[in-house]
Amino acid sequence: MDPRNAEHPCYSEAAHHFFARMHLAVAPGCNIACNYCNRKYDCANESRPGVVSDRLTPEEALKKVYKVAESVKELSVVGIAGPGDALASPQRTFKTLEMIREHFPDLKLCLSTNGLNLSKYASRLAQLGVDHVTVTLNTFDPKTALKIYAWIKYKGKKENSLEAAANFIVKQQEGIKALVNLGVLVKVNSLLMPGINDQELPLVSKKLKLMGVFMHNIMPLIAKAEHGTRFGLEGRPEPTPEELETVREACGDIKQMAHCRQCRADAVGKLGEDQFANFSKENYQEMEIPESNFFEKRELWRNRVAFQAAQKKTGVMLPTGPKVKIALCSQSMGVVDQHFGHAKGFYIYQVEDGVARLLNYRQLSTAYCDGEDSCGDKETVLTQILSLLEGCQAVVSLKVGYPIFKKLSAEGILPVVNLAGRPLAEAAVEAAELVLQRGQLDQQNNRKEKSQEVV
Repeated sequence: MDPRNAEHPCYSEAAHHFFARMHLAVAPGCNIACNYCNRKYDCANESRPGVVSDRLTPEEALKKVYKVAESVKELSVVGIAGPGDALASPQRTFKTLEMIREHFPDLKLCLSTNGLNLSKYASRLAQLGVDHVTVTLNTFDPKTALKIYAWIKYKGKKENSLEAAANFIVKQQEGIKALVNLGVLVKVNSLLMPGINDQELPLVSKKLKLMGVFMHNIMPLIAKAEHGTRFGLEGRPEPTPEELETVREACGDIKQMAHCRQCRADAVGKLGEDQFANFSKENYQEMEIPESNFFEKRELWRNRVAFQAAQKKTGVMLPTGPKVKIALCSQSMGVVDQHFGHAKGFYIYQVEDGVARLLNYRQLSTAYCDGEDSCGDKETVLTQILSLLEGCQAVVSLKVGYPIFKKLSAEGILPVVNLAGRPLAEAAVEAAELVLQRGQLDQQNNRKEKSQEVV
């Protein structure tokens, strides 16, 4: 592993269990208009890119980092991810990055961009010590780009033309190549949009690998009407979890990110444990810059984290056999430590020949148990959970109630509750071994064949 990734929760699957990031919303403007984006302001009820509760000046952003650093010892990365494009507001972005570098030299600097202005600023980013840059690139085809973007800034104007789209794609590639040549680690985000770019992404992924991109993050399109995006209002379909995993599998030539949570532009904390609501502007706007940057807290945490244990290769080996898909419940530290009913999502691992690989994090809109009074009486939630577990042969958790145990078993999903505290990859391998030992995989396949015969 590149040591620069050891504490970056987005670039390392292991690190996201232990380290936190924060996004500073200092870049409100944008130079393209995506049909899947709506940059909402003062919105605390949505968790997706482009959404923020507070827009910040660079000075306010610095105060916010001090406020977060005081209480979030896991903080390792500070990034700028909008709510517009970081390089469409270069003065605000670079002033913020320069101040963070001066006041918090131990924290990693990170930036997200659509890439239109990237080649212009690549050298400056590298000189500033920005080791990680994420570029959103959805296609290499200008015709496809016209379906994705309402307009693109071109020659000082907002245009929706093949010429503007082609120029955009060229600029994205120039920027990525410039960063790679400067030694910056580049992650590319691509939205999986069924019927638009789903057939293109495997070729996109191959080309990105040839360009020297470190990681490809294929994310599902979010297109709900209440978000107010063009695709949402048109009823554009979102990909299913299995469709997403199939495309990621087809793009496996390059390292895939499978633990992304599609964060807000003002996200704070570990992935999946967002604390942005605890750091609203009124909590730090009038504060004086403290004398300490709380480095000691962060350093103590780094020294305490048993990080090497999470990096070790799984030691359990199985004989050559089929692929087994396992769902696991975890709330922290990358281990099995959550009751089935309290899970707000499932880590999905695929086990083949004794090696477990993270495919996805399938997220629920609500947990089965919201508390003592509501636990066990939500049939609609259970239906959603069973749908979410489609294709999985086992689910691993701390506990599962007997009625749910029976329903999971009836669906051909083996409940496993004897792996508490085990690292997720290790638990996935052991659960796969149980599945194969009990013939669960054959049982599930037989059930599917019978249902197809009936149809």
